[in-house]
Amino acid sequence: MANPHAATKVLTAHVPVSLVKKVDQMAERLERPRGWIIKQALTAWVTLEEERHQLTLEALADVDAGHTIDHQAVLAWAESLSKKQRLPVPKENK
Repeated sequence: MANPHAATKVLTAHVPVSLVKKVDQMAERLERPRGWIIKQALTAWVTLEEERHQLTLEALADVDAGHTIDHQAVLAWAESLSKKQRLPVPKENK
């Protein structure tokens, strides 16, 4: 979590009343201010989006490096999962 003594800035957002009520209920239950709840949620979301972006970059680098599996092979494997004779997991194209 960010340093609590770091500089801060106020953000303004239009939030549905039903969501505000839920945030207020959580704040009351956790005995924390509304702002704390919002900072926790925003921090978690930013962390998730940064991770998603990093994973996307890694996946694109894998594709650029030719680390792929044939689409038809994946479909055939997936279709075989409901059958008695399952196909082996497809391997990377070489």
